[in-house]
Parts: sequence; C-alpha cells; structure tokens
Amino acid sequence: MIIAVDGPTASGKGTISRQLAHHYRLPLLDTGLLYRAVGWTLRAQGGDADDASEALAACGFHNDLLADPGLRSEEVGGLASRVSVHPVVRNALDKRQKDFANQPGGAVLDGRDIGTVIAPDADAKLFVIAKPEARALRRFSEMKSRGEPAVYEDILADILKRDERDQNRAAAPLKPAEDADLLDTSDLTIRVAVQQAIALVDARISRRVDIDPT
Repeated sequence: MIIAVDGPTASGKGTISRQLAHHYRLPLLDTGLLYRAVGWTLRAQGGDADDASEALAACGFHNDLLADPGLRSEEVGGLASRVSVHPVVRNALDKRQKDFANQPGGAVLDGRDIGTVIAPDADAKLFVIAKPEARALRRFSEMKSRGEPAVYEDILADILKRDERDQNRAAAPLKPAEDADLLDTSDLTIRVAVQQAIALVDARISRRVDIDPT
C-alpha cells in the first residue's frame, strides 16, 4: 500500500504522515528532507541556491545526512524551497523517492508532488492544507519551544513566499492530485487531524477493494 501525503509547509502533513506510517506499519520517507539535504550541502559548499548547476552538484549527499536534526532549521528550509524549483534537482532526487515508494509492502511518502509525480498510482492520496496564519503560528510556537529566535510576521511572510514559489515553479508545482482527498487542519487538533486522515485513507482503500477484490 502506498500512501501519498502532500501539502504546503507547516500544514501538519509531517505529523500526519508519521502517524499514518505508525498506524499502517509502513516505512516513511519525508521527501522534503532530500531537498533540505541539498540545501544543507550547498550551504556547506558555499554555493548559490538559485544556480541550477550548483544545486545539482549538491545532490550527491549520503543518506546518513537525512538524520541530522540541523536539516529542520528555518534557514535550511528556505534553501530547500529555492533549490526545489530547479528541474535538474528534482530529476536527480526522483529515483530515490520512487524506489522508496515501490519497495515491497509499500510506504508512506510526505512531500509536495508525491500524488502527482512520484507515486501517481498511490492507493491513497491526501492533500493537507491550513490557512497561512495558522501555519505561521504553528511554526512560531515550534521555534520558540526550541529556544530559537522567532518573529511571527517574518515567519508568515516566509511561508507566503514559499507557497508562491512552490505553487508556481515550472517543475512539479505544488497542487493536489485530481483524486486526492483534501484535509484542512486549520482548526483541528493533532489528534483529530490524524483521526480524519486515517478515516480518509481507510475509505479510499475500502473503495479500491470494492472495485478490485483481487
């Protein structure tokens, strides 16, 4: 079973994906970490995130880097959004994602183009959204809890900028797949959002079984 979870930054898709992976006992790939790893590597190399050739050169990172908590920083997240607009970078990372999705037994993948590009035949697809203000407040609270300096207005401006970049890039823009179930978490607790996500996946799987009992 392949479950695709897409959506903008701070929408809750990461938490939902982790809970879905736990619930269905499936391996999980946060594909955003791949782009963050490119941004991290590029920064270490002193490269320019807006230069496609330099960003491509940073795609050869080792998988061990994905476990580095430093990838979760706001700075690296901004770099990830910038390198993700380059088609050559997306092509370079596509195989890692598709191989993970198609492993025996299936997987849960969290990203921005899973249901449209990486796993268009996924058994269930969720597109998780939330109002920009709600997402900015979540990110603000997360940063404050980690003791990081945070200004709500700056975070909101950055989120809006990332949304514009993700939705309007030429390669694999952020958009829901035609057969994705929409989940708005703006006013939901984590517990309720996860419950609704599981219900949507169960319903989707049930419909597939009814169509093809084999």
